[in-house]
Amino acid sequence: MKLNTQRRLAADILGVGVNRVWIDSARIVDVSSAISREDVKRLIRQGAIKARPELGISRGRFRRRAAKRKQGRRRGVGSRKGTRRARQPKKASWIRTVRPLRARLSELKREGTINRHEYRRLYRMVKGGAFKSKAHLETHLRERGLLKG
Repeated sequence: MKLNTQRRLAADILGVGVNRVWIDSARIVDVSSAISREDVKRLIRQGAIKARPELGISRGRFRRRAAKRKQGRRRGVGSRKGTRRARQPKKASWIRTVRPLRARLSELKREGTINRHEYRRLYRMVKGGAFKSKAHLETHLRERGLLKG
């Protein structure tokens, strides 16, 4: 039994596509006898015709993959698309380098190991990228005789 007209009317009334119109197979005879929009509306109210829910895209697989990545899996050379700089922005690596250096400088100033002039000079050097790590800074300080050890 063809219900194309009823399906089209129901789709228009429900505001969905024709493929999302569900028709109760037990009430096909009632539905086929519906010829006006009012008849179709009555069947919708009775529950003989309904709109199927929209199909979404499951995030389950993504969540599972994300959990693995969090554990450090799927991050090997073969899985990488971007360059090292693209995957780890320059700014982020710069911040990771500079913050400990500045923290160490303020610690040395607080302890009285370096005076405020020396602190300022070294701070500017850090800003200029003169030191690549805390160890590098400490080596420089030892060479200048500002740090014992």
